[in-house]
Amino acid sequence: MSSSREAAAAAAAATPATGAQSEMPAAKQQQQQMPKLGPITHFRLYISEPVTAAFCAGGVAGAVSRTVVSPLERLKILLQVQSAGRDAYRLSVGKALAKMWREEGWRGFMRGNGVNCIRIVPYSAVQFGSYNFYKRHFFERYPGDTLTPLSRLVCGGIAGITSVVTTYPLDIVRTRLSIQSASFAELQHNRPQKLPGMWGNMVLMYKNEGGLPALYRGLIPTVMGVAPYVGLNFMVYEFLRGYFTKEGEQNPSSVRKLVAGAISGAVAQTCTYPFDVLRRRFQVNTMDGLGYQYKSLADAVRVIVRTEGFVGFYKGVIPNTLKVAPSMAASWLSYEVSRDFLLGLRPAEKLLQ
Repeated sequence: MSSSREAAAAAAAATPATGAQSEMPAAKQQQQQMPKLGPITHFRLYISEPVTAAFCAGGVAGAVSRTVVSPLERLKILLQVQSAGRDAYRLSVGKALAKMWREEGWRGFMRGNGVNCIRIVPYSAVQFGSYNFYKRHFFERYPGDTLTPLSRLVCGGIAGITSVVTTYPLDIVRTRLSIQSASFAELQHNRPQKLPGMWGNMVLMYKNEGGLPALYRGLIPTVMGVAPYVGLNFMVYEFLRGYFTKEGEQNPSSVRKLVAGAISGAVAQTCTYPFDVLRRRFQVNTMDGLGYQYKSLADAVRVIVRTEGFVGFYKGVIPNTLKVAPSMAASWLSYEVSRDFLLGLRPAEKLLQ
């Protein structure tokens, strides 16, 4: 009797072990049957992730959009930093561009564009990438959720702050490069024979103008302008993109994307342009001969209103308007084309099974 019980207990104790032993070969067999993913497949999986694709496509969009409108971008900066009583570039857009061509040639049109592209590629990449990251992880209630206009505005504003803080030193150096060869009479007497480049300017600012804080001069008005600008840009574009998408279509045509990008850029830039002027003024505030040494943001606003009137906050707005529409149109279209291409690199599901 006791021997039969002991035998039953031994059999019961052996059952789980036998089951585990039978399961282990099956698990190993299943693992062996799964295909090993090569480095190219791993890369395609990584690059086709939505946030990664948005990051890379944003860099492409930034480089394309800035190069297309480089002459107008430089002219805008020259007009922005020209204080009251200075009229070296108080000309029509066509005459000012012709003056730039006569004095500096093709290089004058592209002056500062190299460092601008070096700046704008990471800036635009961080902006688009962080927007998609924040949207997916903090604003969407579920995957594919449609954001409200306010959510898009806030999400875009946070993305704008992230991108500008990350790349601001390159922006201030780009401004210096844009104006150092311009024909401002006040800059002629102390202009070096050989103009410093991107790294030379950065080193000189660091050594002569207060160290690391010099590379972030004007950051506050920049953030005050960039946050609403980027927020408005994303909000208006995504609204217009949906509006221009016909019933039964998944995406609007390329022409309608260009129109949506042009309108969104023009609306956002016009609303936030005074902050852009303040940013440029502070970026060159310590350069000799430009006629102003602002003590603070409030002091800058008072001085500009007193000496130049409210129109002073909109200096350069005409070439800016002429450049922002094609710039943002090219940016959004190249972004969507690049992003869709990268998303299309994702391997087929059967390769991952």
